[in-house]
Amino acid sequence: MHIMEGFLPAEWCAFWYALAIPVLIYGAWKTKKEIERDPKAKSLLAVSLGFIFVLSALKLPSVTGSCSHPTGTGVAVVLFGPSVTAFLSSIALLYQALLLAHGGLTTLGANTVSMGIVGPFFGFIAYKALKKFNLTAAFFSAAAVADFMTYVVTSLQLALAFPASPGMEGVMFSAIRFLGIFAVTQIPLAIIEAFIAVLLLRSIRTYSPEVISA
Repeated sequence: MHIMEGFLPAEWCAFWYALAIPVLIYGAWKTKKEIERDPKAKSLLAVSLGFIFVLSALKLPSVTGSCSHPTGTGVAVVLFGPSVTAFLSSIALLYQALLLAHGGLTTLGANTVSMGIVGPFFGFIAYKALKKFNLTAAFFSAAAVADFMTYVVTSLQLALAFPASPGMEGVMFSAIRFLGIFAVTQIPLAIIEAFIAVLLLRSIRTYSPEVISA
């Protein structure tokens, strides 16, 4: 779920950038280490990045100033963890902003926090919690939870910038309202994305079982 160019006030754009940048620096370092550890990881990084780029570019109009779409981060977070996923997501978001007018440069920090950092982090927790019991369920949950939490964070970002009234009550009221509107499109998208992610991850596991086990 992207917030579009110029929609957030400048102070909130700066705030979300400040949160995103340290994570992205660490994610870039982790990505470099991953490649140094195993040069073959380049191909899986490319697949993960392509999956994020293609799925998150499939947008549906939503609340004014935003759009609903799959995130594609579930595959990357299973293969490489949250920090690398954040870095890959930021690359996909940057190219979408520059080439597709999807999202924006001013809102890149906010979109990275929601789609690239917080969503995948919770997806990774879901994956780790279920991995020992059922791998397919773990794959599904990683993608679905990452997508779902992205829209939760986006709702909060919009509510903080545009509260219904001053104070936390106004923020919470707006967040709940945004959540209710987004749910119409985002929950079905999260489920569809999770099925696609399962198919891709099971294919990767078939041909490279050591990747998932690692």
